[in-house]
Amino acid sequence: MFGLLHTLSTWFQPEATGGAPTSAPAGGGGGSSFGGAGFSQLGLMALMMVVFYLVLIRPQQKKQKELDRLLTSLKKGQKVRTTSGIRGEILEFKNEAGDEVVLLVADRVKLNILRSHIAGVLSPGEQEQKS
Repeated sequence: MFGLLHTLSTWFQPEATGGAPTSAPAGGGGGSSFGGAGFSQLGLMALMMVVFYLVLIRPQQKKQKELDRLLTSLKKGQKVRTTSGIRGEILEFKNEAGDEVVLLVADRVKLNILRSHIAGVLSPGEQEQKS
């Protein structure tokens, strides 16, 4: 384990020179085609991009897919909570596309909201708290 960490740390860190500038050979031959520091910086950037994808982008995509699945599976009679915190029962879907929902919030109180503003379906425990 320590060997792997040591190898990775030396790969991402540029070599330190003794302070004296080194001169290139007069013929221009020799040396590597990759700069040691440049190559390690590219590796570090690639590693950072992978970490950002795994930590930020992928979880957000999973959450969005789950929300889309929830919004397409809505039915009449379900009790839902909106993004603004209003709880109500779905009475009907407006429009042909069904992107507008009529919620019954209280006795004879109906609200038209966009389907995309539904945050989730209420669990049985949340439904009891409302009553």
